[in-house]
Amino acid sequence: MVALACTQAAAQPYPSKPVRFIIPFAPGGGNDIIGRAIAAKLTDAWKQQMVVDNRPGAGGNIAGEITARAAPDGHTVFQFNIANVIAASIYPKLAYDPVRDFAPVTQIGGSPFLLVVHPSVRANDVRELIALAKAQPALLNYASSGNGGSTHLVTELFKSMAGISMTHIPYNGAGPALTTLLSGQVQLFFMVPATSRAHIKAGRLRALAVSSAQRSKLMPEVPTVAESGVAGFEGSTWYGVVVPARTPPAIVTQLNRDIVAVLNEPDMRERMSNQGIELVASSPDAFARFIQAEHAKWARAVKISGARVD
Repeated sequence: MVALACTQAAAQPYPSKPVRFIIPFAPGGGNDIIGRAIAAKLTDAWKQQMVVDNRPGAGGNIAGEITARAAPDGHTVFQFNIANVIAASIYPKLAYDPVRDFAPVTQIGGSPFLLVVHPSVRANDVRELIALAKAQPALLNYASSGNGGSTHLVTELFKSMAGISMTHIPYNGAGPALTTLLSGQVQLFFMVPATSRAHIKAGRLRALAVSSAQRSKLMPEVPTVAESGVAGFEGSTWYGVVVPARTPPAIVTQLNRDIVAVLNEPDMRERMSNQGIELVASSPDAFARFIQAEHAKWARAVKISGARVD
């Protein structure tokens, strides 16, 4: 275990009580896997419990609103992600501002999505999937981890760029969506390697493409969506940590140092790499700039795709 920062926000050391770590999706998905790994490490380092609190629903917005309204004392921490940035463009009335209402701590890292289908789908690559969707427009249902979330929008962008129609079936997190995909109730899902790789190896799912601009180092045999016939397509997910706005800078600094130290531990890097996650471990300022850029990028994507919350 590496040494972590011991900065004090005031006379009383931080954390002075259990820290609530809000995860915006249900247990079992990529967000939950990453969040629980970080929480366990910080619990050991702080000798103070970091309690994971899964708050799924509304594409991460329930968790975002809870965090925005929490006391800015560092004892409520939020695993902020791409869905919360997308929310500003896709929800007409949002109860929080994903830029104004949070203080960035660090970007954890990022991961591409894998376009996976149930084995019953008669498509072995993206071109065949597109042909199937065009021939039978009512056939394909796609899962997402929630209305307005990243898996919803990335699929809507894919639909728009491929010129196809599919029916959206939203769930409260990647875990429930995966369960229905495995049962064949839905036919496809853009999901992270962390929760799909084992099922692909076992033959329970089929990977057609990866959503990033380049192939994944974890699964280099899987082509990108762009090289599979949808030129220019790109959309990856990412994860970060924020706290409520007005949290004392000293606490933000300590959280950044402690989380970055955890992310840089060799076993954590190996664990995340094995799940297709490229760690970033950035500074608060760098993460703030990244959030601003992502906000502008996905606002354009929403406009191009015409995606909306069902």
